[in-house]
Amino acid sequence: MSGLRIVFMGTPEFAVPSLEKIHNSRHQIVGVVTQPDRPRGRGLKLLPPPVKEAAIGLNLNPILQPESLKDPEFLTILDALQADVFVVVAFRILPEAVFTMPPRGTINLHPSLLPKFRGAAPIHWTIIQGEKTTGVTTIFIQKKIDAGNIILQEEYPVHPDETAGELHDRLAIAGAELLLKTLDLIEAGDVHPIVQDEKMATPAPKITREMCHLSFTQPAVKVKQWIHGLSPYPGAFAYDEQNRIIKLYRAAVISEEPDESPPGTILKAKSNDLWISCSPGVIAIEEIQLQGKKRLNVMEFLKGNHLKEGDRLR
Repeated sequence: MSGLRIVFMGTPEFAVPSLEKIHNSRHQIVGVVTQPDRPRGRGLKLLPPPVKEAAIGLNLNPILQPESLKDPEFLTILDALQADVFVVVAFRILPEAVFTMPPRGTINLHPSLLPKFRGAAPIHWTIIQGEKTTGVTTIFIQKKIDAGNIILQEEYPVHPDETAGELHDRLAIAGAELLLKTLDLIEAGDVHPIVQDEKMATPAPKITREMCHLSFTQPAVKVKQWIHGLSPYPGAFAYDEQNRIIKLYRAAVISEEPDESPPGTILKAKSNDLWISCSPGVIAIEEIQLQGKKRLNVMEFLKGNHLKEGDRLR
């Protein structure tokens, strides 16, 4: 078998292992579609997305960065690439004119066990909701977002103290493997898609800034899940007594029993311990960042005497 002709569509770091895996297979990437370069960082310098950087490193051409996926010139160039399959990993919503173009379909890699956690932030919500298992799924794209027929699916455990960032990295690698298996099946004509059960569908909406503002008026286990589910990006935050933003990246549950102190009260702030009351329970913060400063482990952070016992985070 000579392999499939593939156009790869993706933007962030999550998509890079898939791009590399396909490039190193017998399948041929005949084009890469990614987001336009955007201003990033403190200097707002125009920078390429991770998939473009990876594609340049792999000498892949052409690299297309359309502002609009409905642009007639873009559609003409895309059609001329004569791809058998389009592969989509963490990209944009495709118009029907795009996903119906390749003769053997357009497939998407999604980091959840579909139909669970359909939407923009499945990895974040997996941790926030305290799931014990997750996985990766490949589907044929259709009009309804993340609702296409399932090609392959693999389940993985969620580790007890895992952050969204750590799970992201694991699923990016696992997803690349599953994607290659999917392409091999499509090439062999051995695909038996399964229709998703709509009754089992749950949402994974985009994370907003409001969601990142941490509430301590919930059980300690839930507070930890929010902290880990938003770590490292966009990051859970609270305000201190001076109205400064404090970002929290990692925590441990100390107690699940009720505490008399109001939620958000700092119960301990010395040496390696930063304990905060919840409702009910107590959490210990392990990684933290003061507004405008570096992210630190709690011992380094407390050397600066930024917080003290009796202060309240809100």
